[in-house]
Amino acid sequence: MNEKLKIRIFPDGTIKAETKGIKGEKCTDYIMILEKMLEAEATEANYTEEFYESENINMVQDQTSYVRNQN
Repeated sequence: MNEKLKIRIFPDGTIKAETKGIKGEKCTDYIMILEKMLEAEATEANYTEEFYESENINMVQDQTSYVRNQN
């Protein structure tokens, strides 16, 4: 699933943001970004089920062998 951020701005000035496809605590990184971008301050946070899931990270290790010349 793609990572998405849904932002809703209501007529009274209330702003609500919701993340989709962002697992774990990574979603909280967006709070500070949104506060700066929207010149607003977060007053409440509710976490979705995705917050409690771990993100699958695929890592590939390159196993290169080094040969040392002994003179």
